[in-house]
Amino acid sequence: SGTSGGERKLMPTIEQELERRSLLYSLLMPVMDQFVPGLDKGKGMYFLFVKSEAKTPGGLVARPVLTSYYKSKHFTERPFDPYTNYTSPDETILCPDPFQSMYSQLLCGLIQHKEVLRVGAVFASGFIRAIKFLEHNWTELARDIRNGHLNSRITDLSVREAVTKILKPDPELAELIEGECMKNSWQGIIPRLWPNTKYIDIIVTGTMAQYIPTLDFYCNRLPLVCTMYASSECYFGLNLNPLSDPKDVCYTLIPTMAYFEFLPVHRNNGVTDPHVISKTQWEKEEKELVELVDVKLGHEYELVVTTFA
Repeated sequence: SGTSGGERKLMPTIEQELERRSLLYSLLMPVMDQFVPGLDKGKGMYFLFVKSEAKTPGGLVARPVLTSYYKSKHFTERPFDPYTNYTSPDETILCPDPFQSMYSQLLCGLIQHKEVLRVGAVFASGFIRAIKFLEHNWTELARDIRNGHLNSRITDLSVREAVTKILKPDPELAELIEGECMKNSWQGIIPRLWPNTKYIDIIVTGTMAQYIPTLDFYCNRLPLVCTMYASSECYFGLNLNPLSDPKDVCYTLIPTMAYFEFLPVHRNNGVTDPHVISKTQWEKEEKELVELVDVKLGHEYELVVTTFA
């Protein structure tokens, strides 16, 4: 955990956890379809990446939770679903080289630009990194599309094979990309290059809220949709009103994801009592813990989570 910022920490996980996460992913599009119909008629351009892994002294694999998910059969052997049809071939997502992965995913997204109905990444920071990458590499990407030949800097054979299947010479598209990227302002670059985009699927709550003005600039104020509430330790729930403004987002807990309890927050004049928890204080607070069925409207709580692992 902590790969998106802050101190990294290790926690155990179990095989069944991936099944629980897959279940939550399967609920996202049925909710989204109620608000934005027709998403099964096109594709999603999502920038997804794996990160490096290590071994613990005991010989267990240590890696970020999303890397575990993308490398699992839940992702690689998923059945075809028109609602989770991505522009990026799995080979480009699973490529461990950050440059090759980003380049090939952007290239595939540009080739299929008319089919793209939604774009996204896990975190806002990752999506902005993709736009900055496009700023620095659009000339090479346009050249590949014009000639129908993949950049020689892409050396991963599985990536080359997957991308070559969809890369064909398209001078008209190359001209469009060059024309838009050459302009002085990159305001609205996402709808300019991907004109059928209906929303941006991205986490912009919590610490990611700082990126909202930048996203609004590049995306011409397309809706910023936060579909789910999750952590590395476990996934919590989903947003049943996905088109709400990021500042008004409210997540609904899925009670089978973990064991949830609630610690009442006590405030003095709107300020939380500052305290370092001692053993006796923790024992006292443990007695205060409220069950999911006993939370009261209008009260404020810290979420206490016990995972299945």
